[in-house]
Formats: sequence, structure tokens, C-alpha cells
Amino acid sequence: MLTKRAHRSESVTSSSLAAWNRPLTATDLEELERLLAESGVGGAEEITQAKTESNGLGLFVRSLVGLDRGAAKTALAGFLDRKPLGANQIEFVGLIVDHLTEHGVMPASLLYESPFTDVSPRGPDGLFSLTQVEELIEVLDRLRGTAIAA
Repeated sequence: MLTKRAHRSESVTSSSLAAWNRPLTATDLEELERLLAESGVGGAEEITQAKTESNGLGLFVRSLVGLDRGAAKTALAGFLDRKPLGANQIEFVGLIVDHLTEHGVMPASLLYESPFTDVSPRGPDGLFSLTQVEELIEVLDRLRGTAIAA
């Protein structure tokens, strides 16, 4: 099976992939698949298995290379710029940036698990208004969408 370690050791331009905060096209994914196959990281069967288990090659690659910290902050910039945040809110958003940097995408359900509940036992609901929580979820969904071919 393709692994994070194997992929990084054969780096298929992982730094440029991490900076992608734009929707991937079918052509992008075809090129990624070709690069993975040519790099010897995995054969066609392993690539197919990784695509299946990760709900697509784009999400698989994003999970391997993460998201550039700057791209993660840019994605959250609109949310951060709307109104001043308190210390716990800033810490909470920082945890989101950390997760995105490491994993590339983040399901909204994780906002209600540790380490987020270590900052606020009720997750984002204990720190933000309903509108703000919905905004955070929209950002996470949008980032996930950029890893799926348009």
C-alpha cells in the first residue's frame, strides 16, 4: 500500500501540491496518477486501492502532503478578519491550521473531538456563534472540495 513515508521519499513535487488551494482538475489528477506510477511508489493496483480508501486520488495526495500553512491561513482569512477573536478562539483556529497543515483536509466532526474539545468542551459551539461555526464548516468543506477533481 502507498504510505506517507514512501510518498515523501519519492516526493512528487510535494511542496507544490501542499500549496494547492485551488480545485484540482481531472487533468491534474491524471498527471498525479502518472507521476506516482512512474516514481515507483506504487503500482496500478496500489494506486487504485489508495484512491478507493481515500475517496479519490486528490484526497489521498492531500492527506500525504498536507496543506501549506500559508494556504491554510489564507483559506481561513475571511473568517479571521470578520471580528476580533479572543485567546481561546485564536487557539482553536490555530489547531485547525495545524491539522490542515499536517493532513490537508479536515472533516467538521473533528471540531468536536480532542484537541479541539481541550480548548472548549463543546467544540466550536462553546466559542463561536452559530453563524461563525457554519462559516468554519464551509471553509473546511471548501478545502476538501479543492482536493476533489472539478
